[in-house]
Amino acid sequence: MVLAVIPARYASSRLPGKPLVDVGGETLVQRVYGAVRRAGVADEVVVATDDQRIFDHVTGFGGQVVMTSPDHPSGTDRVAEAARQFPDASIVINVQGDEPFVSAEQLSAVTDPFAQDQVSVATLATRIRDEHALLSPNVVKVVRGDAGQALYFSRHAIPYLRDVPIGRWIDAGKHLQHIGLYAFRAAVLEELTALPPARLEGEESLEQLRWLAAGYRIHVALTDSPSLGVDTPADLEEAIRRLRG
Repeated sequence: MVLAVIPARYASSRLPGKPLVDVGGETLVQRVYGAVRRAGVADEVVVATDDQRIFDHVTGFGGQVVMTSPDHPSGTDRVAEAARQFPDASIVINVQGDEPFVSAEQLSAVTDPFAQDQVSVATLATRIRDEHALLSPNVVKVVRGDAGQALYFSRHAIPYLRDVPIGRWIDAGKHLQHIGLYAFRAAVLEELTALPPARLEGEESLEQLRWLAAGYRIHVALTDSPSLGVDTPADLEEAIRRLRG
């Protein structure tokens, strides 16, 4: 069984009450939930929260929701707790609760690699097409190996193209933006949440570096579908504009 878990916390420093903000007539968490359900990739979809307001809201629109501990250090830990309530799940998708435009193509791209026995963790990346994203530390970059495995994630622009002027890096088309959609084999998800923090993780503030440092392989699938996470008021305005067409 494929289980999609949407972690949703009320607290957000840049957009307070983010899961419950209105995005064109529906709340953010409702839009994400609906998008995942309509995609038809997951057999079960559930919101994982630590807030009674979110719990009641999801129940109110007919969604499936579980209450989780307020003490989790990351969304991955929250997803793992929720997944334990679905013992038949073999693949668990962590769908970010601020991605109202998550698509069937993206969800399929992150789950299809599990047809290969050696894949235990998968995520997505897309080509970076503008210089602002390339140079922004808020946009996470990833470098892949020849077999599609993640070599490193960074907030810096990697790889460094020694023989190409920085102003031409976009034209070279070599840089990938990480999209924070993950899928895990259920047993591996439990292993990852038991790992201690890693040095590189702390330096870059990127949780996935903990997994790489511990020797886990992360498959990186490519997608042409852009990602729009709603993390700031400006992102919210852009999402509403996109909905209006």
